[in-house]
Amino acid sequence: MKRALLAAALIAPLLSGCVIYANDEGKTDVVRLSDAGSTSLEAVGQPRVENGRLIVRVGSNGCTSLDSFEVQLTEASDGYTDVVLNRRSPDLCKALVPDGVELAWGFGTLGLPADARLRLLNPQTL
Repeated sequence: MKRALLAAALIAPLLSGCVIYANDEGKTDVVRLSDAGSTSLEAVGQPRVENGRLIVRVGSNGCTSLDSFEVQLTEASDGYTDVVLNRRSPDLCKALVPDGVELAWGFGTLGLPADARLRLLNPQTL
């Protein structure tokens, strides 16, 4: 059992990559999932852009919400906006939430134009 967990931990960084999505206007959004600095960044699952919202699934013990995260935006020189999601504090609740929770940030709430092209720098969960 310990060997299987160790193998999974060693393989996980190799599975990060680049995911490309088309938004409602037919423009392409790229969400890059990087393992650079991943030890300190929250791992996210199922990242996507839909209807002017950035949507991700994150781990939760029952008390994770939008307020649990700080969203850092940096305009890159290639026309993309780099996005980093930082958890403000650990979720110390005791609920069983095996699939985590899905969180969505509207582009307007983030101060982004509707046609923004995003690059998410958090690592991806399996």
